[in-house]
Amino acid sequence: MILVNTDYISGKELEMLGLVKGSTIQSKNVGKDITQGFKTLVGGELKGYTEMMNEARALATKRMVEEAEKLGADAVVNIRYASAAVMQGAAEVMAYGTAVKFR
Repeated sequence: MILVNTDYISGKELEMLGLVKGSTIQSKNVGKDITQGFKTLVGGELKGYTEMMNEARALATKRMVEEAEKLGADAVVNIRYASAAVMQGAAEVMAYGTAVKFR
């Protein structure tokens, strides 16, 4: 499966199959949340949340690809990511794009 953030794949003629998406809502445990809260006092990267968001993006992408595969897609073009806070310490991540088949 080819995944790109452009609306084309060089050298390929594409047939659009439709919008595909994947999403997840993730949170860290209370212990991690407390330690990350202390980190905000001194500044710097919140590595626990960085890991959480990386895991969430990977899972959302995997779910998007699975949806594209069900449509018989060869690739997903114009991939985008969106995130939103659902509650303190939890975030939704969505991956979406256009499933395409090569002609």
